[in-house]
Amino acid sequence: MKHTMVAMPRRLMIWLTLGLSVFASCAHSEPFQWPGGARAAVSLSYDDALPSQLDSALPALNALGLKATFYLTLSSPTVSQRLPEWRRAAAAGHELGNHTLFHPCSRSAPGRDWVAAHRDLDRISVTQLREEILLANAYLHAIDGQTERTYTAPCTDPLAAGQPYLPAIKSDFVGIKSRIGGVAPAMATLDPLDVSTAGPVDASGAALIAIVQEAAAKGTLASITFHGIGGDYLSVSKEAHQALLQHLAANPKLYWVESFVKIAAHVRQQRERAAASAAASEVEAASPPQAQAGAGRLVPSGR
Repeated sequence: MKHTMVAMPRRLMIWLTLGLSVFASCAHSEPFQWPGGARAAVSLSYDDALPSQLDSALPALNALGLKATFYLTLSSPTVSQRLPEWRRAAAAGHELGNHTLFHPCSRSAPGRDWVAAHRDLDRISVTQLREEILLANAYLHAIDGQTERTYTAPCTDPLAAGQPYLPAIKSDFVGIKSRIGGVAPAMATLDPLDVSTAGPVDASGAALIAIVQEAAAKGTLASITFHGIGGDYLSVSKEAHQALLQHLAANPKLYWVESFVKIAAHVRQQRERAAASAAASEVEAASPPQAQAGAGRLVPSGR
């Protein structure tokens, strides 16, 4: 009987300590915050290094003070022929992202007859593709001098020679756009190295605005990937593109529009801050009451 009377309070104390630890962690956890109190982050990106991006998209972005990411396929003639313009874009705060050297895609996917046999991702190994991507990083560094960068998977294809290749390059990037989508459902579950992105073609301004409005309603991230702007291929009209940019610029308290590398870095910083806060809360909750209050006194040894 005496043993039972002693054991029960100890067991109860253990449960109380665990409960207080969980409560303290939840109480100290902070909701995810975007800079400036914005409701959502918006990542505008442009794939393949197309002429219309320099001719139309970049001037429109600069006129409104909005930043974006241009995912360069380094073998594109528009890179070598207009290199000073890409350097100026980087100097103005836009990101030059990695979109490989040669844009390999899976030729076996529907509608992929345009994929050249020597750029067929079904026949390129993970090791070969990783080497190509890392070499593209080196080329981009020579253009803009940056060491942190993001990547977008060509055609959003995840396999090289039938094997997943993205895990092999995750340590080399701050963020990766890897899937079709557009709006993150929740920040708690967002992986910056596995972000979905919308790929509008012939979309209206209203349809584009609806994407960012959904992200604002959820308090998350909207990612939109364009190709041609008023020309080239997979195009969106200049008018629709301009309508989206004007909506974003008119609502700076609602949207944080930045390069994907800065958005991904912010997500990482928020996660690290939250983890540190939770760890500190658990240590505080687990500390003996005397240690928490700073009570007691030091007694010199030997006395």
